[in-house]
Formats: sequence, C-alpha cells, structure tokens
Amino acid sequence: MKISFECADKINGLLTMTIEPADYQEQVEKTLKNYRKKAQVPGFRPGNVPMGIIKKQYGTAVKVDEVNKLMGEKLYGYIRENNIQMLGEPLPNQEKQTPQDFEADGTLEFVFDIAVAPEFTAELTAKDKIDYYNIKVDDKLIDQQVEMYASQAGEFVKAEVFSGNDTITGDLRELDEAGNTKEGGITTEGGMVMPAYIKDEAQKKLFEGAKPGDIITFNPKKAYPDNDAEVAALLKVDKEQVKDLTADFSYQITEIRHFQPAEVNQTLFDRVLGEGVAKDEKEFRQQIADRLATQLVQNSDYKFLLDVRAYLEKKVGDLQFPEALLKRVMLQNNQDKGADYVEKNFEGSIKELKWHLIKERIVAANNIKVEDDDLKAIAKDAIRQQFAQYGMSNVPDDVLENYAAEQLKKRENLDNFVDRAVDVKLTEVLKTVVKLNKKEVSLEDFNKLMQEK
Repeated sequence: MKISFECADKINGLLTMTIEPADYQEQVEKTLKNYRKKAQVPGFRPGNVPMGIIKKQYGTAVKVDEVNKLMGEKLYGYIRENNIQMLGEPLPNQEKQTPQDFEADGTLEFVFDIAVAPEFTAELTAKDKIDYYNIKVDDKLIDQQVEMYASQAGEFVKAEVFSGNDTITGDLRELDEAGNTKEGGITTEGGMVMPAYIKDEAQKKLFEGAKPGDIITFNPKKAYPDNDAEVAALLKVDKEQVKDLTADFSYQITEIRHFQPAEVNQTLFDRVLGEGVAKDEKEFRQQIADRLATQLVQNSDYKFLLDVRAYLEKKVGDLQFPEALLKRVMLQNNQDKGADYVEKNFEGSIKELKWHLIKERIVAANNIKVEDDDLKAIAKDAIRQQFAQYGMSNVPDDVLENYAAEQLKKRENLDNFVDRAVDVKLTEVLKTVVKLNKKEVSLEDFNKLMQEK
C-alpha cells in the first residue's frame, strides 16, 4: 500500500491511497472461508459448498467491505502519524477519483480531499491584559434574593378587597346590546382573572376596589386585544368561538385571592438554608450574600472567557480556511437541510471553528485535562442550579451525587459536560496567566455589559 499527501496551499490537502491485492487478499480469503462454513446452499452440506460458488456469491461484497475497512484504518492512521490537522471528514476528490473495478484483481486507487487547519500562533502571557468584572453583592441584591425566597414560600389567602397582583374568580355571562344576559350566550363559572395582566388600562381600572359579590361589566376582547387564546381560556371555550366575539360580559366576583409572601423568620431561614444554619435575619442575609458571591463569580468567569475569546480572535487575526471544501463537508453532514442551509450558516460555522482551533491550542499549551471528578462537579452544579430554580437551595449532597451519576450515563449529556469542564478549568488557569484588569460593578451594570455582546 502506498499513501501520498500533498498540500501546496497549506489548507487544501490531497491524499492518494494505492491499494494492491496483497494488501487485502489474505483477509478476503479468510472471511470467505468463514462464509463457506456457514453457507446454506441447496445440494450441499454446510461446510462443503465449493469455494467457487462462495466467491461468485459473496466475493465482490466481501472485497468491498475489507477494502473499506483497510482504507479507513490506514487513512486515519496516516493522518495521526503525520500530525495532519484535518477539519471534518475526508471527501472523494471530484476530479481525480475514478470509478474502481472491485470485480477485477488489479490495483485500486483512491483520492481524497482533506481540509487542513490553517497555521497560526495563539498564546497568552502576563503581558496580555484582560478585564475581569467583580460583581458587588450589595443590600439591594440581597433584598431581592430575600424577597424571592419569601415569594417561593408564600401562599394565596382570601382577601376582602382587590389590590395589586390579586387573582379574582367569578362567573361570567355574555350580555346583549341592551346590557341584559344574552339568551344562549356564553356562560362560564369559575373564570379566573388577574387584572394586573390586562392590557387595556380602561378595562383594568374596572377592577379597582372590587369585592366578593360585586358584579363588573367588562369586555374580554378589549381586555386582551390580539390574544384570542387568553380570552378562550378565561371563558373556557374553544379559540374559534371567540374569534368574532365583541360582547360585554357581566362578571360576578365569587372570590379574591391575595398572594402573601412568607414571613422572614426562622421557618424561612430553615427552609432555604437547612435547619439551624442561620439563627436570625442578620445571619440569614450573610448566608445569602456568601451564596450570591459564589454564584456571581460564575457570571464574572463566563464574561471573562468571552472577553478572552474576543481578545485572542483579534490577536490571531484573519485565518484562511478551505471554504469550498468545508462547504462540501458541511453539506455532507446536513444533506437533509440542503445547500441553502449551508450558505446561511457557513459564516457562523467558520467563526465557531476559528475559536475551537484557538481554544484547542490554549488548552494544550496549559496542559488542561478533564478528569472524572471534574465532570462530576460540573454535573452536580448543573443539577444544583436546576433545583434552585424551584426554590430548593439546600439539596443534600448525596441527592446531587445520585442525580449527577444518572446524567453522566447519558451520552447526549457527556459532550456538553466535557465542554463546560474544559471552560471552567481553562478560565481558572488563564486568570493566573494574564494580567487581570479588575473592575467592580453592580449586577445591573454587569447585565448591561452582557447585553452589549
């Protein structure tokens, strides 16, 4: 077997592989002998079928299979051994690749186009200065967090007068033009309204000071303009039934429910932090401040890595890619989406590819490796955040361990966890490599900075 590789412009490679019968014949014969042992051919006992019949029936298919296996093994082996930075997969050359006769015993020649990564230098040292934003944990931020925890632990209580974000329940009856209950009109019991979400200010104003037993005349279509789904849900009818609806409705209020946040007391402290962790509001707020500080470091680190990316992309400058070949590779991988998809997404794909190559260099230069413990830590953190979204902030570690173990068993999650683990370790290392231009900002200002991205 002979393999040659040429790459005149350094990004469009041409790999030629010449395969002789001696390269595959022994394995083909071995496979055919195994076929012969199992072949079921009328008139012959198993194992006694003439080899000529076996070759006639299976010879070409076995040869194709063995050549393909050999070709894949040697091709990728050659690329690894010669440290060719291949992008995507090899594709048959459209001009030099000729049809091969697998039924003959001659030489086979395969010609592949290889997309090669451009050569470039990417490094970071203490001479490189990059912004790092420390987010202040101020009283306003702690207050917001306390309010959130109190809200999550709150409950609805009956109210005598409507106010603010109360929920109102009542019975609705469609009215005719004279303001009387319409015969055969829509009648709904237990229709629920949250006046705070009514779009029309005039309709919203009708509910001010409302009490149980009051009858209000309002127009659902005016209250929720251009939202037939909301009107249909209120009236408990199909969306089609409200398409042309213009009538007013009488709404007799049967109940007003006011959302009451939980009191900021020991019960809330124990619910959020675990029993006895905080003994008074001062300790509670300090615990929240500490947790916020940890969470906000993740935000700061995320922006830092974004800024590192922008800095390195500018430092590396423009890179030349084998665009025509990469478009063929992209189309090959997205055949169901077609050429239009490739054209629309190619520029973004190249931008991500450039960062991927730069990051690979930086990761290798800093000897960053992801271990099992790193993946477990990332999985546990992801699950901890999921629980926190539901107000569960003191989940036991053994519960997190079990959930993490299950998530790590799923192949579709693993690549994402690996990427996140690499980013975490890379960020920690680079914070010690470059010169940090530290800036203290509020969370509000930090969020504004993120929106500028």
